[in-house]
Parts: sequence; C-alpha cells; structure tokens
Amino acid sequence: MPLLHYLTNLFQQIDLTNLTSLGLRVVSVFLCLTIHETSHGLAAYALGDPTAKKEHRLSLNPLRHIDPLGLLMMFFVGFGWAKPVPVDMRYFKNPKSGMALTALAGPLSNFVLAIILLLICKYMAYTVAVTAFTLGLYQFLFITAFLSVGLGTFNLLPIPPLDGSKVLFSFLPDRMYLKLMYYERYGMILLLAMAFLGAGNGFLSMLMNMVFRGLAALIGFSY
Repeated sequence: MPLLHYLTNLFQQIDLTNLTSLGLRVVSVFLCLTIHETSHGLAAYALGDPTAKKEHRLSLNPLRHIDPLGLLMMFFVGFGWAKPVPVDMRYFKNPKSGMALTALAGPLSNFVLAIILLLICKYMAYTVAVTAFTLGLYQFLFITAFLSVGLGTFNLLPIPPLDGSKVLFSFLPDRMYLKLMYYERYGMILLLAMAFLGAGNGFLSMLMNMVFRGLAALIGFSY
C-alpha cells in the first residue's frame, strides 16, 4: 500500500496542462521541420535532381528529417535545423541557381505555412465559439505559425550551412563558390558556439518577431 499511495500522490502532482502544451509543441516543431525539408527535396526534384527521392526524403514522415541536436534547439530556443536533404547540384542545368532555389524553398515553405495557419486563426477569432477545444486549437496553430517563422528566418541567415548562405554564395564567381561550399560544414561549429554562448539571440528574437508581425500585418491579423 505505501507504493500505491506514493504513485497516487505522484500522479496527482503531474501538471497535465503543461504536459499537453509540451506535446503540442513537439508536434509543432515536427510539422515545421518536416515541411521545410520536404520542400527542399521537392524543389531539387523539380529542378532535375532525384537524389532526395532516392533517399526517401520526399516524405512527410518527420523521422526521416529530424536531426536530434537541431530538434532540441528548435524546441527550447525557437530556432534550429533538421537533417540536410541530400542534393547533387550536378543534375541542375545551372548548378548555382539550382542550389539557391532549392535552398530558398525551405524557408519560403515555412512562411507560407505560417500565413495559412494565421489565416485559420483569423477565421476562428471571428466565427468560432470559444470552448476549451477551440482555444487549445487556436493556441496550437498560433504557436506553430510562430515556430515556422522562426525556422524560416533563422535558415535565411547567410551563415554556412544555412540556406541563406547558399543563396548569397550563388552570386560569387564559380571558383570562390565551390571553395566556400566545400568549407561550409565548419559553419556548424560557429552556429553551435553561438547557440551555447547565447551570441546573437537578442538579434534573432527581434528579427523573428519583426518577420512574424510583418506576415500577420500582411493578412490583416492582429494579436
């Protein structure tokens, strides 16, 4: 009986509301990362590169895209990354522009997802009766939209290996471009150092909030 009594007290101390919020945040993060990476793969495939398709990355299964460290960063900090989609730029008619378009597809998909979710929130705010379920759904959609904007904005930073660097590098001469692409793997060390030291967090938060407010204003959504 003491064990049963202990387990009963333990269960009563669990904050189910917080656990539900935690679970919904996990779903939000998985959704944002999956849309982002799948869009990279679809863009590359549309431009003639079948590599992502062969590696089964044209999938909405989040387990195919999740990078554990990037997932933790996205979950706790609000920005992060997923496992990079394999791209072979030799399949592109114009390798540099093809890589730039493939890179842009991920962040753009996050912004489109955020706009769709905010439009749903806007509709709900004016037409749906307030209940525990609709309030929870509204919060889930709003948080997912914000995380999606965070992921898209963060990945547009021109720091290798983020998507923004591939867009920026595409304007460089071929020789310099290939050299920078070769060394882009070392950029991850810089990103990790920035994350653990908290460098730039204030700037990133400000930038993400600006983009989020801009998208919300674009569709006439106030919060």
